Amino acid sequence: MTAVPHTHPSASRLPGPPGLLYGGDYNPEQWPEEVWAEDARLMGEAGVTMVTVGVFAWARLQPAPERWDFAWLDRVMDLLHQQGVAVDLATATAAPPAWLVRAHPEMLPVTADGVRLEFGSRQHYCPSSAIYRAAATDLVRALAERYRDHPALTLWHVNNEYGDHVTECFCPESAAGFRRWLKRRYRTVETLNTAWGTTVWSQAYSSFSQIEPPRTAPGPVNPTHRLDWRRYSSDVLLECYRAEKEVLDELSPHVPVTTNFMSMLKELDYWAWAAHEDIVSDDSYPDPADPKAHIGAAMNYDLMRSLGGGRPWLLMEQAPSAVSWREVNLPKPERLRRLWSLQALARGADGILHFQWRASAAGPEKFHSAMLPHRGTRARGWAHTVRMGAELRRLAEVGGTRLAGPAAVVLDWESWWSLEGEDHPSRRMRWPALLRPWYEALFTRGVTVDFVPPGADLGGRRIVLAPNLHMVDDAGARWLADFAMAGGHVVCGPFSGVVDRDDHIHPGGPPGPLAPLLGVAVDEVWPIPDGGWTRVEMNGLGLRAALWSEWLDLEGAVPVASYTSDELTGLPAVTRRDHGAGAAWYIGCHLGSGTGAVLDVALAASGAIPGGPQPPPAPGVEVTRRVAADGTSYLFLLNHGQDTAHQPVTAPGVDLLTGTAVESSLTLAPSDAAVIRTSPQRNRT
Repeated sequence: MTAVPHTHPSASRLPGPPGLLYGGDYNPEQWPEEVWAEDARLMGEAGVTMVTVGVFAWARLQPAPERWDFAWLDRVMDLLHQQGVAVDLATATAAPPAWLVRAHPEMLPVTADGVRLEFGSRQHYCPSSAIYRAAATDLVRALAERYRDHPALTLWHVNNEYGDHVTECFCPESAAGFRRWLKRRYRTVETLNTAWGTTVWSQAYSSFSQIEPPRTAPGPVNPTHRLDWRRYSSDVLLECYRAEKEVLDELSPHVPVTTNFMSMLKELDYWAWAAHEDIVSDDSYPDPADPKAHIGAAMNYDLMRSLGGGRPWLLMEQAPSAVSWREVNLPKPERLRRLWSLQALARGADGILHFQWRASAAGPEKFHSAMLPHRGTRARGWAHTVRMGAELRRLAEVGGTRLAGPAAVVLDWESWWSLEGEDHPSRRMRWPALLRPWYEALFTRGVTVDFVPPGADLGGRRIVLAPNLHMVDDAGARWLADFAMAGGHVVCGPFSGVVDRDDHIHPGGPPGPLAPLLGVAVDEVWPIPDGGWTRVEMNGLGLRAALWSEWLDLEGAVPVASYTSDELTGLPAVTRRDHGAGAAWYIGCHLGSGTGAVLDVALAASGAIPGGPQPPPAPGVEVTRRVAADGTSYLFLLNHGQDTAHQPVTAPGVDLLTGTAVESSLTLAPSDAAVIRTSPQRNRT
């Protein structure tokens, strides 16, 4: 066999066939062999170019400790290659087989209450288990040695959805691993005691051997103990991924490696994970019952693009129609399947894959939709599958292009973990709830967002938004201050600058090291009870603060908006302070949908409001622009609204979906879309 050439991970395109990748998870082990040829033939009919194989096939690949069975997978790989379908080959380590679990029950995960979780689902392993890791890497080595030169192999797929069911384990082996991690972090128990503040509640340790995971206790557990446990749990799962990737890099260095993320997952620090991924991939399941599901999806897609440094990413899973795990699982109309697939492309994806290819007849996911439904080619869903394949072929030239925005949103996983700790002034302060109105305001204004970690290169940015930065150190504060000093605009949200990296309150209280930049001091936080709200006035505009407010004292800033009701009447709610050539804004309350009114002022001051080459989006229309290296641009216009939209366009071009010329405007029916190519000489961006 001759290996096919693969795109280097740092290149502009995903590996595999030219154009945009299309396909889904394929589980041939669930079906008799006579079905496989039909599957391959139908994949060709649908225009499928890539499938993921073997995600849960460990028991079939290794039915006993010293017995391997690759013959069936050989035939599947050969069959797919003959049909021209590339393979994203999974390492199958997400579901250890029964023989391994029964021989080593100690590898099963344990909850904080001491309950050992049983075999019979998936992800039934302790991430710290040496037994599990050894068995997993043995399997990966066997797969890599056998298939590294197979012409169908295009991508390696490690494990599956890390952190979906098991994000932490409290067994003795995990406790020992935690202690080793703490020794590396702190070196001495005295340093740990200082970081954890163990003088509180008589919690001082005289030896690392005395430390256990933060299991269920009589009362609140030390918050820094919990924070370090969260750090460890993310790191130890990453160690599992890296152990498999090291084997693949050794034996199959020409084939890139990924593991599928789960959008904006709290439990895993995806900045740390993405540094070890050759290609970022994501699983996305917006709810058809949610009229604003597309906004959350766009936010997650912007994150995936950002995690990969702006390179094209892969939508590894989406549902062709209904999922099987919500309380009520609504089917996804074809118009949404099409629109939401195009949305992933609009936000930088170069491939649209699904879960799954053929609908399962057994197991927990037997009611989950598929590209090939239970009714086969007679089903309406099959016709949808074929039409989507044809449409993606019309968009093939979009592959490899990029997009970037003038606005950056700071996302710090450790700050997220700290923000949502116990015994805080309000348990309603949750990162997703704080982020969403900020992102939605940018989305509706056509401002493309890139997410960044603290300390990232902000070159080319005009504005940096931090809806919440609960945890920040001196370096993070200097990073934002330097950006403003050089002419950038910074907007920070409430309850920011509260704690340091040890989760200790900064001297003098919030906003801690952000105070010189923001020019305010928080005298007292003032949570708002459920159902309550406080009036805020800004230039004659009445806004409402819910969930949270703060008693602010001005220390160099000027008020932009003030409270006009309750105990905070007359006090500033939103402030601005000039800093060097730029400015810093502080929103000391949760304004919900009113956040956009403040951001409008900051966006205008920063020059980040869309203009020039592209008018702002019509109501309900999502607008992004991907640009090729030669300057060719692809303007995506997606109508998520319930009404027909009339969208002006500045640069004329051709709609790749219809082949029609577009001059100065375009009419989009509800759920309709256009992808307008503009040649370099006519592209005004």
